[in-house]
Amino acid sequence: MEPSASASDLITLRKQALELFRDGIRASDPEKAVSEALDQRRQMIAAARRVILIAFGKAACPMAQGALPFLGSKLHAACAVTNPENLARLDDRVAVLAGGHPLPDENSLRAGQMVEDVARSAGPGDLLLVLISGGGSALLCAPAPGIALADKIALNDALIRSGADIREINTVRQAFSRLKGGRLAQLATGAQVLSLILSDVPGNDISTIASGPTAKPRETDARAILDRYGLTGALPTAMREHLNRLACQTGRQADSFDHVENIVIGGNDISLKKVMERASSLFPAVVKANDWLDGDVSDAACALHRIALYAARETGPIAIVAGGEPTVKVKGGGTGGRNQELALRFAVLEENAPIGRQWVFLSGATDGRDGPTDAAGGIVDAGSTGWMRQFGCDPDMHLANNDSYPALASSGDLLLTGATGTNVADLQILLMR
Repeated sequence: MEPSASASDLITLRKQALELFRDGIRASDPEKAVSEALDQRRQMIAAARRVILIAFGKAACPMAQGALPFLGSKLHAACAVTNPENLARLDDRVAVLAGGHPLPDENSLRAGQMVEDVARSAGPGDLLLVLISGGGSALLCAPAPGIALADKIALNDALIRSGADIREINTVRQAFSRLKGGRLAQLATGAQVLSLILSDVPGNDISTIASGPTAKPRETDARAILDRYGLTGALPTAMREHLNRLACQTGRQADSFDHVENIVIGGNDISLKKVMERASSLFPAVVKANDWLDGDVSDAACALHRIALYAARETGPIAIVAGGEPTVKVKGGGTGGRNQELALRFAVLEENAPIGRQWVFLSGATDGRDGPTDAAGGIVDAGSTGWMRQFGCDPDMHLANNDSYPALASSGDLLLTGATGTNVADLQILLMR
């Protein structure tokens, strides 16, 4: 039986949303971005005595692959650290290791020591080439002296669940690390440091991306952030004592970063621009909902739904796009991620205040993994919650338990892409006929 015109149109909308999402991912191709950046810095490489290569983050392997053709015999030492899903074999000269994500693990600890050793091998006249992408904060773990890995894992987990945003989380991470907050750059005594960075944070803030290992640290008090989320009192004694020692130190801002060049070569803004360009070829009207979607995921869903209700008053097909990284304050014990919860919340809002048009809403993580799940996010339409209820899922109960994954699975609305090899935060795409 042929699908009805309405069903056929819905299938087309879903296919268009998926293709636009893939276009956004392709726009921030890590290997291509590194190649283009190094092509403009051939003289810097030629002038170096030796090149030491360090890559870490979810895009570490393709970024390293993009760099290797430019290094040749200059390459002295090299390592790459990524997540297990993106692990790939590189040149035999490159040591490759998978760390833990979203929480660090023993492999992250080994990766941190490996990166520290490689960085220390750089000397006067050398070029330390650092390739950084999102996810590096967890994948690369080098606890400050006296801090146990288990305590760092517990603190990271508490921060993620608290609803703290990425700037706040990474500021706290910096306080307890030997590499984050510019400390990696300070290990390369006498060497020139060139960092090529794929951004997954608002404003492409280099001090936040992967916790800023080669960036001058921001003057932000980690203790104030921990107090804000009620986490200070639960800190182990070693962590509290470490914070006290940091409060007595005044030298970090005096560290020199004159030998460091940090360059952002890709980010959410680039991917979002590509999505808008492609959407313009399919839809007469394309609306950019925001510069960076952040804040609590429930507020983000409401904001996008309000925009949809307003836009639906106009005539003709409309595409509404957004990018960013909202946060989830975890109160339940369910399974999901911020994109899955955003998609589910949007679908529930539609039940209470229908948009009045046929629509599809996609929210996805560009790295292909949303929270501790195998889904990138969700893609829903006006019929999604009805299918969930038909299969015994109450969407409201699932939201209350932060359990969006099984709800979306029941309606066939999980966004499953597999690992993408890049990481430039999230993309949201709403298409209306």
